[in-house]
Amino acid sequence: MKVQRMNPSTGYVRGDIDRMTQFPSSDSESIKEAKLPRRDWILLPLLGLLTICLMVVCTEAIGTRIYPRAGAPLLDCLVLNDPSTGIRGIPHSACWSRLIEGPLVESRFNGCGHREVIECGTKPASAYRIVLPGSSVVFGLGVPRDKTFAALLPGQLCSRSGRNVELYNAGMVTRGTASFARQINQHFDRILAAHPDMILWIMTPLDVEAESLPEPGVQPAVAEEESVSRKPASFFSRSWEFAKTSFRAKSIPAAIDAISNQTRTVFLLRHLLYESQSLYVKSYLMSGDDAGFLRSEPNVEWQNRLQQFESDVDGIEEQSAAAGIPFVAVLIPNRAQAAMISMGEWPAGYDPYKLDKELRGIVTRHGGTYLDILQDYRDVPNPERGYFPVDGHPNADGHAMISRMLAKELTSGVIPELRADGRRAAVATSK
Repeated sequence: MKVQRMNPSTGYVRGDIDRMTQFPSSDSESIKEAKLPRRDWILLPLLGLLTICLMVVCTEAIGTRIYPRAGAPLLDCLVLNDPSTGIRGIPHSACWSRLIEGPLVESRFNGCGHREVIECGTKPASAYRIVLPGSSVVFGLGVPRDKTFAALLPGQLCSRSGRNVELYNAGMVTRGTASFARQINQHFDRILAAHPDMILWIMTPLDVEAESLPEPGVQPAVAEEESVSRKPASFFSRSWEFAKTSFRAKSIPAAIDAISNQTRTVFLLRHLLYESQSLYVKSYLMSGDDAGFLRSEPNVEWQNRLQQFESDVDGIEEQSAAAGIPFVAVLIPNRAQAAMISMGEWPAGYDPYKLDKELRGIVTRHGGTYLDILQDYRDVPNPERGYFPVDGHPNADGHAMISRMLAKELTSGVIPELRADGRRAAVATSK
């Protein structure tokens, strides 16, 4: 006799379960014969692609809403190809422009083509004038003039030292051209025209990196950018021209990467990612040559750049000494460098103080004075918030932070003419 066991948890015997799980033979044959229609092999991928495109368009629209396109280009107010002066502003001109992450900003130029309300040809007898040469950070790119450290610093120096101190901003945008060190060396007469009592050169890592760029005068990339910026064009025509240029000049993967980097979608994602201090530093250190100055052992390319940079600095300091004008230099860190210093830790093989030590040696070897403000970033939590996350230039908060650091170091006694009065410095610091 065959015994069937009941499953206590279900109440069914084994035979019942077997009968319940059997399909009719006709149903099983129809399941085997069922196939996906051929048209679905085409429609389903197209539907997926359409969904992706719709998501990208929506994200691009949101990104453009948050970060609108720039207004009138700054290039409209610049003279780019005058070998006798280098890059300068058109005298008494004004332009409104913006960085993608920043506000709409006016850049107004004086008679000498500098973003300054003071005219370069005259100076009050009682004023101690500091002339600030430098690149786009000194220029205050993306920041209203009255919020730049060039505008904030004079009041702080006056409060600390008790002297009538003027700052003349001789900074100029230089990206896409030869290094600014080379331009200062070749056009030092423009610095002297501002009647300086002291020259304070604000350096950035990009100034050293730019030493590998070509000499001024042959600037096809800038000339092309200038001509494009002056012609009104639709978004699609600009995109098409950029795509053709990218694929013509680069490999397919590099061209695709360059095109995607121009979209507001990628920009929005980067902006959100770069808000994280640790993720931003990791991302920046993976950027290749841009992070070369942060390496403990710079490669041959960076060593060559430093040698060329020293040659330009030698020429600048020689001309400054001949004119009897004190020469002072200071390095402003870039966003990743400032974050690393504040964090107090970094991966093996990197050193955020390395370039500062190199530049100190270069400046002092040729008779100049070097100020160190990197140490001040150690006590600032998240100093990278003082920079535009993707663009990397200091924002208004960053300029205010830099002005406080410069005021502290300039009045510390290194510059006898600006030595701080103890009581005045205490009052200025408490404000």
